[in-house]
Amino acid sequence: MQTITDWQGLDPALKGASVAMGNFDGVHLGHRSVIALAAAKPEPLGIVTFEPHPRAFFTPKAAQFRLMNSEARRHRLAKLGVERLYELHFDEVLAAMSAEDFAQQVLCAGLGVRHVAVGADFRFGKGRTGTAELLTELGAACGFDVSIAPLLRVDGLDVSSTAIRQALSDGRPRDAAAMLGHWHRIEGAVEHGEKRGREMGYPTANMGLSGLHLPRMGVYAVRVEVLGGPQAGEYDGVASLGVRPMFGRNAPNLETYIFDFSGDLYDQHLSVALVDYLRPEIKFASLEALVTQIEADCGAARSCLSAL
Repeated sequence: MQTITDWQGLDPALKGASVAMGNFDGVHLGHRSVIALAAAKPEPLGIVTFEPHPRAFFTPKAAQFRLMNSEARRHRLAKLGVERLYELHFDEVLAAMSAEDFAQQVLCAGLGVRHVAVGADFRFGKGRTGTAELLTELGAACGFDVSIAPLLRVDGLDVSSTAIRQALSDGRPRDAAAMLGHWHRIEGAVEHGEKRGREMGYPTANMGLSGLHLPRMGVYAVRVEVLGGPQAGEYDGVASLGVRPMFGRNAPNLETYIFDFSGDLYDQHLSVALVDYLRPEIKFASLEALVTQIEADCGAARSCLSAL
């Protein structure tokens, strides 16, 4: 999959795609229905999305909301067969563009798209004045077709990033997965920690959560994919998502203990899937009590994961 970040001066060989357009935070089942419309066309399959997320651009001090960082989104889109990712840098220029200018300058002249698929609730242009219906009209004038995917419902509820965030906040990763069409994953580089887990016999891979919506804090059964290096592959494990109250830390992170694993993962990239919520975060009276609980958590996680 090729990643293109600038819509200006594009090589003609990278134009002419059939694209799905949106933010695709989570790449959930509703997003996949939009991508399927674009994939049904004979042209190369592309995605038009934005980085940073426009919501973060306009309200940088708001609570973190993203289900995926850009790295995780790229991995998920590549698995869906996307050939070209137009991950456009969202800046003051794009923010100030009218819907008409965006269609004419970016989609038509810049990217040279042949077809655009969007969701029924898609909005674009300054002030979010552009609708899917307006895009259809603009496309006809500019020379590209538009298809609109209806909102998707699962178990009577609209599939949306908002509903998925709520499920994760409630500690319901399986409900989130039902709407996502895949496990909710946290991806990133393994960071150096204080190595307390190693001292207790449970070495963990530590990952930051900056910029992401925080699922319910606590302990999870997880599936782990090591994305590169000599240990690349899939593993089971248990992870603690939280602030480590016993050690006085208050910056949330994800600490994952991978079962039956040996090797150095520092600076490697992991994809950690939250499968089941096991228990809330607890402050223990002693290290002995903590180790006893970790042993119980490992047993519970192994039991959950063996049933998959």
